[in-house]
Amino acid sequence: MPPIGRNVRIGDLLVEKKLLTPQQVEAALKFQKEKGNGKRLGNIIVELGYVKDVDLAKALAENLRVQYVDLSAIQINKDAVNKISEDMAKEKIVFAYQYQNNRLYVATDDPVNFVVFDDLKVQTGMDVVPRISTRAQIEAAITKYYSSQALDSTMNELESENMSDEDVAENLARAESEGRIDNAPIVKLVNMMIESAFRTNTSDIHIEAFKDRTRVRFRIDGELVEQQMRIPPALHNSVITRIKILGGMNIAERRIPLDGRYGTRIDGVNLDVRISTIPCVYGEKCVIRLLSTADEKTRKITDLGMTDYNYQMFKQIIRCPNGVMLVTGPTGSGKSTTLYATLGELSQPNVNIVTVEDPVEKKIDGVNQCQINDKAGMTFAAALRSILRQDPDIIMVGEIRDGETADIAIRAAITGHFVLSTLHTNDAASTIIRLVDMGVAPYMVASSLVGIVAQRLVKLLCNECKEKFTLTDPEELKLMDKKEPVQICRPHPGGCKACHNTGYSGRTAIHEIIVTTPDVKALISSGGTAEEIGKLATKNGTLLLRDNVTKMVLAGRTSMDELVKATYTV
Repeated sequence: MPPIGRNVRIGDLLVEKKLLTPQQVEAALKFQKEKGNGKRLGNIIVELGYVKDVDLAKALAENLRVQYVDLSAIQINKDAVNKISEDMAKEKIVFAYQYQNNRLYVATDDPVNFVVFDDLKVQTGMDVVPRISTRAQIEAAITKYYSSQALDSTMNELESENMSDEDVAENLARAESEGRIDNAPIVKLVNMMIESAFRTNTSDIHIEAFKDRTRVRFRIDGELVEQQMRIPPALHNSVITRIKILGGMNIAERRIPLDGRYGTRIDGVNLDVRISTIPCVYGEKCVIRLLSTADEKTRKITDLGMTDYNYQMFKQIIRCPNGVMLVTGPTGSGKSTTLYATLGELSQPNVNIVTVEDPVEKKIDGVNQCQINDKAGMTFAAALRSILRQDPDIIMVGEIRDGETADIAIRAAITGHFVLSTLHTNDAASTIIRLVDMGVAPYMVASSLVGIVAQRLVKLLCNECKEKFTLTDPEELKLMDKKEPVQICRPHPGGCKACHNTGYSGRTAIHEIIVTTPDVKALISSGGTAEEIGKLATKNGTLLLRDNVTKMVLAGRTSMDELVKATYTV
């Protein structure tokens, strides 16, 4: 065991290193006493956002003279991982990553907990050498490596059985009747696939049949990433059958598209799982969408990437007691997330908020949410008419899909309600023209509309491996409204371990906000074009999507590729 350094309290240590102020230490101690639930002060300081977990771990490592290890950037020895059981690793938050000469190197976030190391020594029969890492890195490594080994084991089990699709289906039925369904290899495979997807922040799982293989891809941060899962083509139908059983779908029907859904819980988070299948040449293609329900706290607008400048414009819109606010953008641009965050800001005990959605994606405390049911006649238009008799102050319509819904929403705004909704348009100005094209009179659009928020999602460059370069291409400089070469950043070819070899890590939203001032309303009433409305809004202070993403490119947060993808038009 290496020598332990000075016995300095964690708060004093972080103040000494100028990572914390004495006032923040006092606030963290107070929080620990009142709501800490037995958590260590270091963990509370990280949760409160005072210090990054990596900075805390490095400060501890220096003070205790214990080496810091970045688990996301080193080679992991799978034999070392297997020295500690998964249950023990999860319970004690430890991860064995290397061994040499009977010495087992173990990452921990609590290097002075000698009882744990004694237990590990007994379990492994080896000398344990502690190394400091962050709790998040340790938990991520445990999830990744133990799950991948269990997946490999299940795949080997399926391959060794060498059963036909019919045999697998028969075994599945027998296992279910005998109450041991969870032990069937095909069931374990599907469960692990969904768990692995959730833990890597995947939004959609694609399972696709080809002549000599079944391909599995995860959509992570908007990009499809192929997974190393060797599913034999003979088992493709069995995998789809198991997924259909979960989704309550007809397993005998393979000729037409089917939809299903079910709820599950992974790592303490409730998930709503949507399933869609469609027949293709070599078998059914299946897409599984993972949606976390609102057990989580609704995020704030300021957490979604909105700049301070845009947030001030946004606040002008939501202060209005009545009118229509529209959030626009293509599918998957985060419109629903922005709407929920807006409802979170507007929700008050003295305000009656009613929503009509298809489907209700997140449940919000204190908000009355209605689910669309077309078969029963509960359409957007029918629900909206009924909602107006529910004495609402604020109405949220999940999406304006037709002229009838648009007309009712706008009439509701004119009669004194604040209405929020979404629309599929490319930019804020063209939203106004779309409403007119739907059959709403221009004067009604002008009198009811208070603001439009157009948005896109752009990927952020990985801070660990992004590289600087000088942009000289005249065409690309023109996109940024620049004439001279500028220094920006781009993804490193092949990325790194921290970004799963993509060059990008995470996404954020960019926004274009038009506040419908009196001069904009006058232009709408007189039948102004989208171009004219856009020019006037820009003159009034609207920053276009391209302006916002250009600032991010110049700051080194995203790349030229993302600027083109998010804003390029012919």
